[in-house]
Amino acid sequence: MSVQPKVVVITGASSGFGNLTARALAEAGHLVYAGMRATTSRNAPAVAALAQVKKDRGVQITAVEMDIQKQESIDAAVDQVMAEQERVDVVVHHAGHMVLGPAEAFTVAQLAHVYDVNVLSTQRVNRTMLPIMRAQGQGLLVWVGSTSTRGEHPPFLAPYFAAKAAMDALAESYAAELIKFGIETALVVPGAYPSGTNHFAHAGAPADTARAAEYDEPYGRLRDTMTESLSDVFPPGREAQEVADEIVRVVGLPHGQRPFRTHVDPSRDGSEVVSTMYDRIRAEFFRRIGIDELLTPGASL
Repeated sequence: MSVQPKVVVITGASSGFGNLTARALAEAGHLVYAGMRATTSRNAPAVAALAQVKKDRGVQITAVEMDIQKQESIDAAVDQVMAEQERVDVVVHHAGHMVLGPAEAFTVAQLAHVYDVNVLSTQRVNRTMLPIMRAQGQGLLVWVGSTSTRGEHPPFLAPYFAAKAAMDALAESYAAELIKFGIETALVVPGAYPSGTNHFAHAGAPADTARAAEYDEPYGRLRDTMTESLSDVFPPGREAQEVADEIVRVVGLPHGQRPFRTHVDPSRDGSEVVSTMYDRIRAEFFRRIGIDELLTPGASL
């Protein structure tokens, strides 16, 4: 059975899961707009690469300038999509930024920046996209989360983990508030992939270097070997592409049959186990207070 092509907008699609997902969705027959900033400068090679994919593979994929920290940039990108397609069926919230270092050594401004990129950006995008989807009477929000929210939680990644947990909570509330408009919510939750993404390679560092240095003697060795240790527990033969493939699968499912939360976690850090119980408790509470009509079909699976 062929999949009905959908107009998909992806944030943070210059690299990592976002770029892989943009390509995979296009290969699956969807009309994909790969949002990224700096399309004429830093990310120009990514734009050229997607254009080459479009030419070579005959798929519908277009890079679009979208700085998720600027509302006007998001609005302009969506205006372009609407002018060309007259609808938006799916939004994939992928944009994010990781930082690595002692929590104390990050300034308040740095924490605010991480929160802005990982959480407030989704609100900017939603405030532009949701009026369109509500008018259509249908749509899908896919939120790319992190197993750190309920699974593995190593130290020295606190600002990033805190932001991903906030995004997860925001997505849950949106799910209940949008279901009556015909808009579905799906959370795809990847584990820590040591390769195939630029999370660790492009991770930010604490601005207060003097404060960070005070952690070097007691924690330096543990901190420096942490990413290597994460790689050691990652099973061989697994690749970041499988996260993109799962997003393609979720997007391709019929309305009403999509899972509320799905994990792609080769290291099996426990997040899926905890989330299964968490979602059941959440669903049961909705039933207890008489608002279970706001649960998505797969909310407690």
